[in-house]
Amino acid sequence: MNKTRNPHPPEHNKQDQLYSQPREAITSFAFDRSVVDVFEDMIGRSVPGYGTLLSMFPVISRNFVKEGTRCYDLGCSLGASTLAMAQGIDQSDVSILAVDNSPAMIEKCKHVIHKHVSNVEVEVRESDVCELPIENASMVVMNFTLQFIEEALRFTLIKKIFDGMNDSGVFILSEKIELADAVEQSRQISLHHAFKKANGYSDLEVSQKRSALENVLIPETVEQHVARLKKAGFSEVFVWFQCFNFVSIMAIK
Repeated sequence: MNKTRNPHPPEHNKQDQLYSQPREAITSFAFDRSVVDVFEDMIGRSVPGYGTLLSMFPVISRNFVKEGTRCYDLGCSLGASTLAMAQGIDQSDVSILAVDNSPAMIEKCKHVIHKHVSNVEVEVRESDVCELPIENASMVVMNFTLQFIEEALRFTLIKKIFDGMNDSGVFILSEKIELADAVEQSRQISLHHAFKKANGYSDLEVSQKRSALENVLIPETVEQHVARLKKAGFSEVFVWFQCFNFVSIMAIK
């Protein structure tokens, strides 16, 4: 029986106006209290296809999660991926570990998970995903997390995930990407900005947030991601979802 309730709790849907006023200096983007308070609105209005992406997680978890295993949400933010995964889990003795290194995110995520998930055991933990052990995993999700991790650490993290997964387990990696072709890159960026403006962001907000994310969010190409995942040992690696310059890759052990 599906006992997971609304995966998008309305109490967190405050409007993002963080970059609506001119700033003399743009500081680097951080997942602090101000971002946490508007995060649900921010990601929904900034990441094209985000809702559709999440809506497929129950389908994926229902097909890959096995009895007596563990699922991981690495970089869980407010727990949207955890809630979506939980919706599809119909096996017994399954637990989810939701992890984030932002204390403010974890504080609010615990409230969301406690209120909205009752069909599986969920632990919400403040931790660096690079230091977290991965064990007995049938499903691991990294939704727009790897792009914030130092590039030199990315392969080690992916290899650790692979090593901690059971055979036939699934790893979902969602990322903002660079495009190898300069013309396509320019077009996709233009469409992404148009998407944000269609959702109410001004040119000033788009520009200031872009400056804040520079040198914090470091995207890579799909080819780089696929090569890394195959090098780590995953047998099947493919893009299963894309909307403009945002993709989600499925890797199966």
